Amino acid sequence: MSAAQNLNYAAIQVVHNFGAVAVMGGSLAALRLRERTARRTLAYLALTGWLTQAASGATFGMLSYYYYGKFPDISGIATYALAIKMLCATFGILMLAAYLWRGERWSDPGRNKVWLSSSVLAITALSAAAFLRWFS
Repeated sequence: MSAAQNLNYAAIQVVHNFGAVAVMGGSLAALRLRERTARRTLAYLALTGWLTQAASGATFGMLSYYYYGKFPDISGIATYALAIKMLCATFGILMLAAYLWRGERWSDPGRNKVWLSSSVLAITALSAAAFLRWFS
């Protein structure tokens, strides 16, 4: 692998990691806070993190295609881990977009479930990332 290729992968990994921090940190912080304005700000942070995760994840595949003329060759556990990460990001994006759009009309327990769910999705995606990394 060339230095330029390594630099590209590393740069994407940095962005991907910051997305994970935004999702995890924003979701866990919102579990502790009850103030609506702070939670709304954290919803934007976590949503941006999920979108960053999705975009940077796709960029990994596109970069592999650019350098090798094919997408990464993964199978077995790595394939399942990637699918889990993609599902977590999809559900996280949809859930937080719905929260930002209509969350003010929801009950307090409903809003709390969003943050618990976002935290669980973040933990699941982060855990799946380890399996994707080591089984691919």
